[in-house]
Amino acid sequence: MNILAVGAHPDDIEFGCAHVLMQEARKGHRVKLLVLSRGEAASHGTPEDREAESRAAAKAMGAEIDFLDFAGDCHIARMPENAFKLAAEIRHFQPAIVLAPHPGENQHPDHAVAGHLMRDACRFARYAGLDSLKKFSLEGTAAHTIGALYFYTITKEFGAPDIVIDIGDVAKDWEAAMMLHASQMRSRNYADLRMSAARHLGLSIGVEYAAGFYANDPVRVGALSDLTLSSRHF
Repeated sequence: MNILAVGAHPDDIEFGCAHVLMQEARKGHRVKLLVLSRGEAASHGTPEDREAESRAAAKAMGAEIDFLDFAGDCHIARMPENAFKLAAEIRHFQPAIVLAPHPGENQHPDHAVAGHLMRDACRFARYAGLDSLKKFSLEGTAAHTIGALYFYTITKEFGAPDIVIDIGDVAKDWEAAMMLHASQMRSRNYADLRMSAARHLGLSIGVEYAAGFYANDPVRVGALSDLTLSSRHF
């Protein structure tokens, strides 16, 4: 299975969903990261430093990584041209699962924009009638329909998640991957912030650490009895 994750900035994926990507990479799935800026507006760390940090983190995660030009940090815009760029990436990589930042407004506007763009791109990627649009780089690519789109959070939660995953087996490695973004730890201990949130969510389902995701579409199962893991303890 191919799994694709997008982030607006060099550390978004690491802070938001690296834990589950590590789990899936270790199962043998192919994981790819797309980063839409090099953190040009950050208070700490040069764009070159931040790209290097992301590449080191991707290696630790067992993932591939590409940086795309979306006009830079704080300039990412929700417009068809940008969604088509991502649609082309989807068609080339052909993921079954896509992860993107939650589209709800939060501390950095780029996060929500990246979420909206990826949702648009997932729809555009499946439209075969768009193949002739040369200016949007879809010519020569085959239409592709993803299996599922899930949203992750970075620095703000958006109520109870739709899916909660036990990440206890990779918690320490996830923390190490976040710590590779040393430039950003000079602003705030984001690793501790994210570990604390994962610990709190884990307590809600009776495990040490957990990650929450929000589904773009209803989660489909074959039968009620397929849901064998319970988060309730009576």
